[in-house]
Amino acid sequence: MRELNVIALANAKSKGKRPYFFDDPAVERVLAITMAVAGELAVVHERLDTIERLLESKGTLSRAEIEAYRPDAQAAEERQHWHAEYIARILRIVQQELEALQHPEANRDLEEIAEELSRT
Repeated sequence: MRELNVIALANAKSKGKRPYFFDDPAVERVLAITMAVAGELAVVHERLDTIERLLESKGTLSRAEIEAYRPDAQAAEERQHWHAEYIARILRIVQQELEALQHPEANRDLEEIAEELSRT
């Protein structure tokens, strides 16, 4: 089975123009990053709460044991990989804007593409 490049997928750009809600692009970037972090954190919070409740209700693990846990080398490496992917998802808008500046020829909107296709 092929391993997916998760960082590349996290940086995938939607087709068409990006909707902007504020006049200042810097505010847009901060909002996009903040919302990405908020979404990620909400998912992690719910999953962690579920795990803690299930483990505690079954009597197999306490919250104190979770607090005292220290990962082994393999778990630490897996977490480091996850963190790299996580940061890539959070900073996705910054990476996309950098790519747009580096390759302006690729910054066409859907209307331009549709017009070009209609001529062929």
